[in-house]
Amino acid sequence: MKLIERIIKIPIALVLLAIVPLLPVVLSSWAFSQVPTTGKEFSVSKIERLNRAPVSNEILKVNLPKPVEATFDNGISVLIMEDHRFPMIYVQLQLSRAGGMYDPANLPGLASATASMLREGTKTRTSKKLAEDVDKLGASLNVYAGFGSPTASISAYGLSDNFEEWFGLLTDVLFNPTFPPAELEKYKARMKVQLKQQRSQPSFLAMEQFNRVVYGTHPAAIVATTEAAIDSFTSEALSKWYRERYVPQGAILGIAGDVSPSTLLSKLKQWLGEWKQTDLKEIYPPNPVPANSKNIRLVDRQNSVQTTIYMGNIAIDRVSPDYVAMTVMNRIIGGGPAARLFINLREEKGYTYGVYSYFNAAKYPGPWFAYGDYRTEVTEGAMTELMKEINRIRDEKVPQSELGECERSLVASFALSLEQPTQLLGYAFTRKYYGLPEDYWDTYPARLVAVTADDVQRVAKKYVDPASIQIIAVGEGDKIKSVLEKFGPVEVFNTEGKKK
Repeated sequence: MKLIERIIKIPIALVLLAIVPLLPVVLSSWAFSQVPTTGKEFSVSKIERLNRAPVSNEILKVNLPKPVEATFDNGISVLIMEDHRFPMIYVQLQLSRAGGMYDPANLPGLASATASMLREGTKTRTSKKLAEDVDKLGASLNVYAGFGSPTASISAYGLSDNFEEWFGLLTDVLFNPTFPPAELEKYKARMKVQLKQQRSQPSFLAMEQFNRVVYGTHPAAIVATTEAAIDSFTSEALSKWYRERYVPQGAILGIAGDVSPSTLLSKLKQWLGEWKQTDLKEIYPPNPVPANSKNIRLVDRQNSVQTTIYMGNIAIDRVSPDYVAMTVMNRIIGGGPAARLFINLREEKGYTYGVYSYFNAAKYPGPWFAYGDYRTEVTEGAMTELMKEINRIRDEKVPQSELGECERSLVASFALSLEQPTQLLGYAFTRKYYGLPEDYWDTYPARLVAVTADDVQRVAKKYVDPASIQIIAVGEGDKIKSVLEKFGPVEVFNTEGKKK
């Protein structure tokens, strides 16, 4: 009741401010859900494109609120973003040495299992008691460690009125996990079910093969655990990982919301200051390198009514000087419903419900890739149009009108995000984690609109090469293998990830 009472006091104008920007997304999602799913031809929607974005030609000038920063003696960096508009506080603790990138080769998923099990019991609380205490306070508490990521994170949010109480739950989970064997057995049973569910999803099968082929021997090639690894997880193994990897040096603690930095810092030193630093170093494996020749892999998934296609190659890391130009290039070719891939393959051809592109730039270089699901009978047409758009972004300079619309749209999206305290904290996190300049986000809009057509073409030619692109297709092999062979030699795999 307390949470509801506090929320209803929020001015209605602020509620509308938060909701209105989301309406186009909600309505667009609803409209897509109304498209027939019979697998037959359907009439594609008609969109009137005015070649205008809803912002002026003036460059957005911003001076983002800067967090109060501090570094404790044990190596924790603290970022506090003060914002009193809502009676809420958001917390994220990022641990730089505890992610899945460091999983032992024979135990993929150990980092993820350890993170998940932190919430399943502490020295003073059972799993059930912890869940009840979180719910009673109207808070949220999550722990996550992704595959291929150097980091694990603990995140929480709740009311500012009872902040110390729910932050105490976070520190209990951080400092006192017990990894109860009974709870671990439940976790292992859930993970085995999840593995089977994953293998039924074409998107997972495509990403599994795509990561393998683009990352090679880099740990990011692994996207899931195995039954053998799950069987090998023990409370002792998880406890050892926790003791060695959950360390304060290099950790970043971000807090945003209804807080007073000066008061909070002294309390944080009291709560976290006794966390002992170790001599564990942050060591990265060699960076993945782009493939230098085209490779096509088919995952034969019988009775598929669609072909799922991923195509791309390793591109850049987050500190690359090409990051902003890549952001613009990606937005033009596949970064949303107004991008070329979507207009061509959905709006004009009706091959798919949606097709997009994305690039993953992290501490190490990640891939640029395009992805989508297409009706089996139009697989050849989809492949042809995908390659056509890849060649077009490389061979033809982007018209100034299209470039300007894209850049204004990116700036508008950035401007809207500045209303969200959690997003502002995210920007501060990114700047701190990657060592970006102090004014990086203040100058971001200007750098976006400074990208030229030559810049877009340059990065497209450098990172999106059809001669060395890696292509993964998941679908019914008997129907699409001969189609794929028109684009190059094809290796065939089964849904267990093994070569046929």
